[in-house]
Amino acid sequence: MSTRHRCLPLSSGAGGEPWTVSDWLVAVGAAVVDLLGYTVGGPGDGRPVSLTALVLLVLAAVPLLTRRRHPLASLAGVLVLGLALNLSGPMPHHFNGTLAVALFAVARSCSLTVAAPTALVAAGVTLLGRGYPLPPPVADAASNVLAAALVVAAAEALKRWQHAGEVRRRLLADRAVVQERRRIARELHDIVAHHITTMQLMAGGARSNLGGDTEVVRDALVSLEGSGRIALREMRHLLEVLRAGDEPEEAPSAPQPGVGSLGPLVDESRRAGLPVDFAVLGAERPLPPSTGLAVFRIVQESLTNTRKHAGRAQARVRLTYHPDRITVEVSDNGTAASADSLAGALAGAAGAAGPRVGRTGYGLIGMRERVALHGGSIVAGGLDGGGFRVAATLPAAPVDEEERLG
Repeated sequence: MSTRHRCLPLSSGAGGEPWTVSDWLVAVGAAVVDLLGYTVGGPGDGRPVSLTALVLLVLAAVPLLTRRRHPLASLAGVLVLGLALNLSGPMPHHFNGTLAVALFAVARSCSLTVAAPTALVAAGVTLLGRGYPLPPPVADAASNVLAAALVVAAAEALKRWQHAGEVRRRLLADRAVVQERRRIARELHDIVAHHITTMQLMAGGARSNLGGDTEVVRDALVSLEGSGRIALREMRHLLEVLRAGDEPEEAPSAPQPGVGSLGPLVDESRRAGLPVDFAVLGAERPLPPSTGLAVFRIVQESLTNTRKHAGRAQARVRLTYHPDRITVEVSDNGTAASADSLAGALAGAAGAAGPRVGRTGYGLIGMRERVALHGGSIVAGGLDGGGFRVAATLPAAPVDEEERLG
């Protein structure tokens, strides 16, 4: 079957369940509406309300439970039970709420080439009943066809609106990625430029002391070698994120922060009213500048979003040194509602890990870009009972002493 004529499920139940609480509510609501319409309007011809008709009206809403996964089968079940209702006794030609919901699900999940003939079939089946002539009156046929057309038109309008919204979200996410990559490239440029400047100074110092103190010359050359090694490594990272056509932007002149700046960052959050428990585990050691910068940005972004969205919460920051990697974890104990907002603020169009859905934001996109740049991994999501957690792992081989000079 081509994609043009394919019917795709709207969604699946949480945890693999065939239907959700929302499906039950829709089915019950449709049944209640139809029961009210039947009991108030009556079956017609002055006949009393039939118990069989009441039971069939309720049963006709049961197939709505599967309308998300199997919309065509759900509509078929509604039509069969509706036809049984019409044949059980004289019934007015009607396009009831249960049928409208089932047809709407089909029009949402299927293409128009499938939804349009399905709507005509649904309108025709409702015209079949005991005690009514064939062909049915033109007014009844026209009203049912018009009702089916309105349902399909509403579903098509909703699909177009959702598609336009998805396109806008994708564009915003792509723009956020580009902007974050520009910022990463700028920061890496600052790091590389710093070490190249150091290399230039050390080379000049070594040249000036040629024929003089050999220890001074040796120290200068060691610093030159270490800075060159770091600059080469950072330049490789820089080339991975640079993109052609980027507009030139003024690079910040302030030194780039690293893990040594986490203390002031935590103090700043405390002064802003967010209690933060900060601890460093493992044997501390120097990190490559770009790795330290990535760790700092992850903590900074996480604490910023905690202050904005977690309400009256407490945060915890854990920085753990391992022999070949470093892990950073930021969590809070915000309420469930606040965690929803924070999850939305961090979740991108790419989707953040975690069970909650909230407002669209792009904080996690930048974190993932930074972590992916270093070949690491990141997990983010809501916690049971409320709160949010971001945990990232980045490779961090030990830095030689001569690499840290300069």
